[in-house]
Amino acid sequence: MKFIAYIFVLFLGIGCSSDKDAYVPISKNPKLEFTVPSNFPEPSYNIALNHPTEKGFELGKKLFYDGKLASDGVVSCGFCHIQDFAFTHHTHIVSHGVDGALGTRNAQPLHNLAFQNEFTWDGAAMHLDLQPIIPITAPVEMNETFASIIDKLGQDDTYVALFSEAFEDQKISADNILKALSQFMIMMISSDSKYDKIERNEGAVFNESEARGLTLFNTKCASCHQGTLFTDQSYHNNGLPIDPTYNDVGRKRITGLDTDLYKFKTPSLRNIEVTFPYMHDGRLRTLQDVLDHYSDGMVNSETLDPIFKQNNIVIGIPMSASEKEDIIAFLKTLTDDNFIADERFSEF
Repeated sequence: MKFIAYIFVLFLGIGCSSDKDAYVPISKNPKLEFTVPSNFPEPSYNIALNHPTEKGFELGKKLFYDGKLASDGVVSCGFCHIQDFAFTHHTHIVSHGVDGALGTRNAQPLHNLAFQNEFTWDGAAMHLDLQPIIPITAPVEMNETFASIIDKLGQDDTYVALFSEAFEDQKISADNILKALSQFMIMMISSDSKYDKIERNEGAVFNESEARGLTLFNTKCASCHQGTLFTDQSYHNNGLPIDPTYNDVGRKRITGLDTDLYKFKTPSLRNIEVTFPYMHDGRLRTLQDVLDHYSDGMVNSETLDPIFKQNNIVIGIPMSASEKEDIIAFLKTLTDDNFIADERFSEF
């Protein structure tokens, strides 16, 4: 809980700002259309409190790809979240920060964030507007302060104009920086995969292997990877052997509870085909490796999810080689090529 308290203290203590000159009426900054896909749940994010606008989205996108948010002027949000790979740090086991520093966790994909309840592998951020504080201020990531960022942006005429156009108070402030980033990320909806088209009865059909894979997925995987979002938004110990390099305690880092030791948030499986490597520390390179772990590689511990045990003996998820092939075939139907290529989110 100390970590969470630190985030909130930090957030509340960085309210310094730079005022702007020309006022632009809010009517000149129309709201963007935010549409919930028909097969999706309602958003967790209260859109009414920070509805994406043309200028807010433009500002958030510029901030997302700007190294000014880091102490070295190089590492941007987009540095570790690359669109071609559903906004993950492709091939990197853990995220890379300023001056070549290495983090301890794999960069998570960014999509459908408006529908998430908590963020990061251990749930350290309880609101999307707060999530960027963690990478921006982390010494091994962007290693910057909001006071410094505000100063840098205030010296840039383009940012002065954008903040003036995007927000009624016309200020470059921590609050507006975070809201702009959220407006950009809120619009990152991935809902046009083959699976979605089938779920919405839009004419697509599974082939035989994919159909078998869906059936197997529903019996073997869907208890944690639930619903259209493919996550129960909860935390589990899935039997990974302890890595002495990091010895990441997972959710316990936030709650302090021994019962949360080695528990990590269930990731969404959308676009899983392109978001490798896998697990919180990127230790598994392929989907085959992931399924092999669940069938044969799990280790027992006090907090191992009970679903993987029988009479306190690890049983994992029994799968044959052909069943794994079919499950992987199904997982590939969750790839949303239109989202990955959407120019609205691209840097250039």
